[in-house]
Amino acid sequence: MKAIEGEAGRQPIMLMGGLGLAMFVSAVLLWFASGEIVLAAAFTLALAVLVSGAFVLDRMRAQPQSDAPSSPDWSVTFAAIEQPGIGVAITDRANRLTCANSEFVEWFGAASAPPNLPLERSAFEALTKVAREAWRDGSARLENLGGGEEDMPSWAVSAERAGRGEDHLVWRFRRIEPKLIDALASYDVTGPFGRILSRSGIESAITSPEGLIKSVSAGFAERAAGDPAATLAGQDFVSFLRSDDRDRIFFSREGRGGTPQTLIHIPLEDPREKYASGPDEAQSLMLLVDSGVGIGGGWDGSSQAGVAQLEALLGQLPLGLAMTDRDGRFLFGNDAFLRSIEREGRGLPAFPTDLVVREDKAALSDAVRRHGRGPATSGNMALRLTTNPEEPVSMGIAGVRGLGEPAVLLSLSDSHEETQLKRQVAQATKMQAVGQLAGGVAHDFNNVLTAIIGTCDLMLLRHTPGDSDYDDIQQIRANSNRAASLTRQLLAFSRQQTLRPEILQLPDVVSEVGPLIKRLLGSRIEYVVQHDRDLGPVRADPQQLEQVIMNLAVNARDAIQSSGDGSGRISLSTRRVTVRDVEKMGSDILPAADYTVLVVQDTGGGIPAEALPKLFEPFFTTKEQGKGTGLGLSTAYGIVKQSGGFIFADNIDGQKGRATGARFTVYLPVHKGEVPQKPVEVPVEQSSEWSGGGRVLLVEDEDMVRAVAERALSRAGYSVTCCSDGEEGLAEIENGGEFDLVVSDVVMPGMDGPAMARGIRKLLPDLPVLFMSGYAEEQLRKDIDIPNMHFLAKPFSVQQIGDRVAEVMRKASAK
Repeated sequence: MKAIEGEAGRQPIMLMGGLGLAMFVSAVLLWFASGEIVLAAAFTLALAVLVSGAFVLDRMRAQPQSDAPSSPDWSVTFAAIEQPGIGVAITDRANRLTCANSEFVEWFGAASAPPNLPLERSAFEALTKVAREAWRDGSARLENLGGGEEDMPSWAVSAERAGRGEDHLVWRFRRIEPKLIDALASYDVTGPFGRILSRSGIESAITSPEGLIKSVSAGFAERAAGDPAATLAGQDFVSFLRSDDRDRIFFSREGRGGTPQTLIHIPLEDPREKYASGPDEAQSLMLLVDSGVGIGGGWDGSSQAGVAQLEALLGQLPLGLAMTDRDGRFLFGNDAFLRSIEREGRGLPAFPTDLVVREDKAALSDAVRRHGRGPATSGNMALRLTTNPEEPVSMGIAGVRGLGEPAVLLSLSDSHEETQLKRQVAQATKMQAVGQLAGGVAHDFNNVLTAIIGTCDLMLLRHTPGDSDYDDIQQIRANSNRAASLTRQLLAFSRQQTLRPEILQLPDVVSEVGPLIKRLLGSRIEYVVQHDRDLGPVRADPQQLEQVIMNLAVNARDAIQSSGDGSGRISLSTRRVTVRDVEKMGSDILPAADYTVLVVQDTGGGIPAEALPKLFEPFFTTKEQGKGTGLGLSTAYGIVKQSGGFIFADNIDGQKGRATGARFTVYLPVHKGEVPQKPVEVPVEQSSEWSGGGRVLLVEDEDMVRAVAERALSRAGYSVTCCSDGEEGLAEIENGGEFDLVVSDVVMPGMDGPAMARGIRKLLPDLPVLFMSGYAEEQLRKDIDIPNMHFLAKPFSVQQIGDRVAEVMRKASAK
């Protein structure tokens, strides 16, 4: 075999040698025939290209074909997608997270997969659209996800279909954060601001990380180049400066007759943003201040004026800046610095070490003295301020030279809003995680309750009132229904309950629930209702909205009874809020739109300040142990948010700033579409009376739920074929099984219900499908785009599944 391979390898070489000799002879003959050496050379070159191309193609064909690709190694994939500053996630067709890098997990958590990320509803809808387009077109992009508000992060998102069967999506999230230079946008050194500095003896320039000039003030251009209109862009900043043997800085053009300058370098790039911006964006502000150093190195009058000018300049900058002498005593600090250390109105302490906790005092003192006595250097260090020892801050320290005596410049950004944003993000992440946990627990618990309730119904069919076991079975069924009510509360908190929204007027709902509220409040609490005029209709589930009103009223009653003598007043009022009213509020949370507002107000003494941020958290309560579950307000919050509204809580301030009561405000957006008229009720045939029979394919992975559903449908006269998963159900159809209806669970191991239904529809496009699930119907309809799809919420009784199947089959037979 080796000999054959060697012979095969020598054949192309011999062939190339022969062809080369032939081309040389052809070129010589063409030269003698035409007398043109250029023509002969061109002909030879063309032949060489053709022969080389043929040789390369022949060698490529001779290469052995590689084996089929092996199965993916996810550890290699994880290492490959680890990109600084870019969150990468890989999801399958069921939107399950297959792999993600550390940036994605840090931003969104390991339990979240696109498009179901812990973001606002509008961002979720935008991501869903990107996923749809990527599955359809192969790729999709979104330039700005989120944002729109100050201090809120936003992302540039892309999704691309990948994999052997193109059955995965590769998501890339690049965080777009506001740059520190944006805070100085109004201080354009080429405009009026630069001219004001020049009149004060301060010249300014913006430079790139390489030290190249991007823009300069007119005064700098005049002193550096002799022309105030010169831009000097792209030139080296230090080329216009020189230093003497005493390390004093001068403008090169002014020679020895110029005044020494103090160079202040202010980086305009936050170190935490080094991955958020490109290298061309890490700019610096260079300030040259006439130092006016006199003989002997002391400060004369002009030097004092320069220091005053420097203080005036630093006082106008949005950065927190302060200066100390070489021994570490504070000389001055601007307003932004005082805000950062929470000492507005009190001024600076004697030393910077007075601002930090005891463990950081020695390190800060050593750093200030080192930068004050050594060469002009700069750096950053993490410190903990005494005002907030739990949140470390980054303080910049730089040595300043040219003001006579060495000094140290301290920089500290105002991180109050950033810290508050971090807490809000942490709170939102925690609420999202608890919501997902509550929804998952409720879904699994619904399967258990379905089996218990269904078994009780089947047992009651064999017993009559008066039997010894009849009352016990009824008690089990009643307790199971109470447990089902608790799961509905958990689903309401996690915003996954099934809503049946209608177009309604809010005063009608308040009137419906009014009598029940009066009975709950008792005689010592006054109940007042007031409605505004011209209220717009809202789209909400009336039963769930009644639950919100009841929860707020009961919460107000308990607050009144726990304070004072138990007497007080609860008022429910509806108001009309227009777009202009919302714009006047200046709220960063409430979008500008028309709203119908419900206000529930009490005289119970208000909500403690420390409880306000946690008020809507699950299981948080201010009541005594055993008197509250902490799910009332969290349930109301989940229902309002799932209805597209907003809910806020605050205190009503009375005399001397004391709270006299609490106020809950619910904003529901006004429905802009056509308001449907209530249909005239016409007697219809009850679904339970439909006795057409039929063949039902039942697919359910939970054995106990499948057994109850099979017995219920069999007793109703249906021919039931049971399957334990999606693959088995699809195989029944593929093997020629004829059915009138498919009843299937949604979430199953392996092939889930929607995937099975899509496979069945390819074979039988008109076969109706009834999904059973404990999750919200609205969310399932968004995720499952299948026509002629019906829904049955878990837990259900024997009567409910029989009626629902009969209704679906009656509709199918009527078509």
